[in-house]
Amino acid sequence: MKLQKRFLRKHKNKDYYKYIVNIPPLMVREAGFEEGEELDIDAKTGKIILKKKKER
Repeated sequence: MKLQKRFLRKHKNKDYYKYIVNIPPLMVREAGFEEGEELDIDAKTGKIILKKKKER
């Protein structure tokens, strides 16, 4: 799995990018995620953690 950087847009002479990671379908199923579901993200040194967004 690789982290990909993609150009998103240019605004007032500044370039904006997004980062993409493809998650294997098996991992998505094992996590219990579904397409279109809202996720929360948390970053710690060396880790990115995705969790189902809590409904409020």
